[in-house]
Amino acid sequence: MKIIVGHMVPGMPWMSDGTLTPLQDSAVWQFRLPRILLAALTGAALALAGALLQAVVHNSLAEPYILGVSAGAGVGAVSFIVLGVGVSSLGIGASAFVGALIATAAVYLLARKNGRIAPQRLILAGVALGSLFSAITSYLTISTDAQNVFSIMFFLLGSVSAATMQSLALPVVALVGVGIFTALRARALNALLVGDDAASSLGINVNRLRTTVLIAAALLTGAVVAVSGGIGFVGLIIPHIARIIVGSDHRRMLPVAVLSGAVFLTTCDLLARTLAAPSEIPLGVLTALVGAPFFLWLLRRDRADSVGGGR
Repeated sequence: MKIIVGHMVPGMPWMSDGTLTPLQDSAVWQFRLPRILLAALTGAALALAGALLQAVVHNSLAEPYILGVSAGAGVGAVSFIVLGVGVSSLGIGASAFVGALIATAAVYLLARKNGRIAPQRLILAGVALGSLFSAITSYLTISTDAQNVFSIMFFLLGSVSAATMQSLALPVVALVGVGIFTALRARALNALLVGDDAASSLGINVNRLRTTVLIAAALLTGAVVAVSGGIGFVGLIIPHIARIIVGSDHRRMLPVAVLSGAVFLTTCDLLARTLAAPSEIPLGVLTALVGAPFFLWLLRRDRADSVGGGR
């Protein structure tokens, strides 16, 4: 805490009187703090994106990666690593974000029918494009030099080990922007819980709401995938936990989901660093190992079925 306060508040005496060593300062400010913050931001963003998708798709099994956004980001990142194709001045993160935007645009166009977004077409388009992007990624991986394979696999499996203060900018902007956007539309999302017809009768433009929320969730996912890689299950299980705690009212559920996602992924990152030390477990592996059994347990609970929001 002294190091953090010392960097944020100029003139603190312990920063110059020899109390703290340069090694301590570097370990906390340059390595531990950015990593913790990025893990919290990623968990919060994925949980929020999952909750939004489950609301607009009317499916409690929906989650950010079902739309193929993560797979699109993977193609962008792997293309940069293998071919040098991408936003070369900004690196792998920017290339991954561009890939996520392309995937989002493709899913959106394929999901439109008669000028409206069809939830079923949205899921099918996301699954199909995700498979296509994954196939492209696999081909690029097996066709590249051996020294690139580790970088590719570590990105695809997810990690916040390379976090820097600069890498926090994109997730912060995305999370704050989408957070404000959803807070203003929490009542409209509540109306969707009772069906499109009921929401329309309340004066809500369902198609416009579904489109804007979809774009917001996809961009939020792309922003965190660009810096953290592919981390699954957070957007699937955390919204269920939030509903069990506070119910389905989005005015209460969304803040709880954001906080729970941040705590969950920060805890997973701590375990990823320590369970197999000095080696590190990719975050995507650990979240799957923790998330899959927990979600199966949730499915066996009657209450999870009653408040999960599924149809």
